[in-house]
Amino acid sequence: YYLLSMLSISDLGLSLSSLPTTLGLLLFSVNEIHSAACFAQEFFIHLFTVTEASVLSAMAFDRYVAIHRPLRYNTILTSSRVIITGVLLTSKNVVLILPLPFLLRRLIYCHQKLLSHSYCLHQDVMTLACSDNRVNVVYGLIAALSTILDLLFIAFSYIMILKTVLGIASPRKQFKALNTCISHICAVLIFYVPMLSTAMLHRFARDVSPLIHILMADVFLLVPPLMNPVIYGVR
Repeated sequence: YYLLSMLSISDLGLSLSSLPTTLGLLLFSVNEIHSAACFAQEFFIHLFTVTEASVLSAMAFDRYVAIHRPLRYNTILTSSRVIITGVLLTSKNVVLILPLPFLLRRLIYCHQKLLSHSYCLHQDVMTLACSDNRVNVVYGLIAALSTILDLLFIAFSYIMILKTVLGIASPRKQFKALNTCISHICAVLIFYVPMLSTAMLHRFARDVSPLIHILMADVFLLVPPLMNPVIYGVR
């Protein structure tokens, strides 16, 4: 439940970081944002994004322990250990994302200041700069690598889970074990599929209509907070 609480906080943070400007643009045609507010928004969006990825990887490990060592689950993943893990992950993510707004602030921007999304992202804002932004590009890739490493850890955890499940003799117990992972798998897919689709779209389909790019970016930030309560509420 501690991990679910962290997931809920991450979802709430993503919604509160991006939804106000999106609604302001769509409903009231508010198409301007102050630079300080933009830098703050991109900080919180990226912070809650990497935090959600970290929480999902921690939940994957939680599922592995529950299936591989069910009798020792409560002694391995005690409340204090889960809380400490959450604090360490959050601290790591804050340290990782904190330089981003300062890296953006040091840049000199051109007269053209039209963003390609309905909210501020680091990779979006830095393209508006007239000065050298290579440091921003490199550090942005390092920050993005964090979520990819979390995805690889999730994949590794499920490989180990499948290995454990295949060692169970009873098909009914195999199904029961895998059934406990359905909610988490859905949460991972809802989070990573839009993210990777948006990244691939920007990388390989630049001739696609800008409206498609905007729609995919909005889906990435707004669908997980909408669907995660439904997924875990149904379960």
